Amino acid sequence: MTSFQPQTPLPPAPGGAPVHRVETVIVGGGQAGLATAHWLADAGRDCLVLEERDRIGSQWHERYDSLRLFTPARVNGLPGLPFPGPPDVFPTGGALGDYLEEYGGTLGGRIRTGVRVLWVNALPAGGFGIVTDAGEYAAENVVVATGSEAVPKVPDVAAELDPGIRQLHSSQYRNAAQLLPGPVLVVGAGTSGADLAIEAVGAGHETWLSGRHPGEIPGNERVRAPLFWFVANHVLTLKNPLGRRARAAMRAAGRAPLVRTRRADLDAAGVHRTQARTVGAVGGKPELDDGTVLDVANVLWCTGYRRDYSFVPTVRLDADGYPIENGGAAAGVPGLFFVGLFFQSAFSSHLVGGVGRDAKAVADQICARSRQPV
Repeated sequence: MTSFQPQTPLPPAPGGAPVHRVETVIVGGGQAGLATAHWLADAGRDCLVLEERDRIGSQWHERYDSLRLFTPARVNGLPGLPFPGPPDVFPTGGALGDYLEEYGGTLGGRIRTGVRVLWVNALPAGGFGIVTDAGEYAAENVVVATGSEAVPKVPDVAAELDPGIRQLHSSQYRNAAQLLPGPVLVVGAGTSGADLAIEAVGAGHETWLSGRHPGEIPGNERVRAPLFWFVANHVLTLKNPLGRRARAAMRAAGRAPLVRTRRADLDAAGVHRTQARTVGAVGGKPELDDGTVLDVANVLWCTGYRRDYSFVPTVRLDADGYPIENGGAAAGVPGLFFVGLFFQSAFSSHLVGGVGRDAKAVADQICARSRQPV
């Protein structure tokens, strides 16, 4: 295996740009990438996080204004830095963004922002070539920590709706001031859909929520949070048959149970809930699969995201589009790892408070396979 020195410039590439050697390149500066970098730095290993955005944590500042995490601050810390503030408060998305930025600051010069990774090539002799819009890198290991929310997913029916209807994906929605006067259809009954439906009806819009209910954690908010966290970490894991069945079902369905919001909350707010799916259009108006046609002024698409690993052509994907991996190690590609996948080793794997466990497992594998002296 090739030995790499920390960020040592190589001879100029054919195009004239230098190629930089790094033992481990981490693609993505969210909670998964930062936690992995923490454990590698803690072990004295050379690593570099490449983040496409100009600011660590900015993806959380881009979410809707009213977003709150469905776990309290006491369980939302990454390794080595507790989440600030009262332990029982459910932080906002903006607060999480600020926390990630602070956490990134503890990693010193191991982060480069504003760098988009275009291609990851597995080299015949081992290791990887990483092509970015800001230069090229050579690495012994690559950790893909881009998560499962790459490209907003909007159904084809969106193109059939009247252009006078305001359509926003949840990634574009900030607050109810963006809505036109009149009724709202929220498509997708997961966490974002439930949040935005309650917000829309609270802003005076008659609101429908379309989509199969994903289930919910029982009890009041004080009981639900610790119950959810225990189940997410100790019950819904790949170590037991229940967890393995749950992962298959949740990945196939593309949704998880509601934690903070319940059906009773939606009903009390006055949201019109329907299990019918939005499948077509009649006269430019959205049609449900039970034949109902809704005359609305707004449609909010809370329909999730499409995963995109096209920049890693050697990765093998399963039937649901997730990388085939074992303990984070990609199948058939030595040195390629994944962290932060939805339900990677447990339901908590993609959550800020749960990703540290998988990040540690991957960092340990990287340390074990490397011959570079510390």
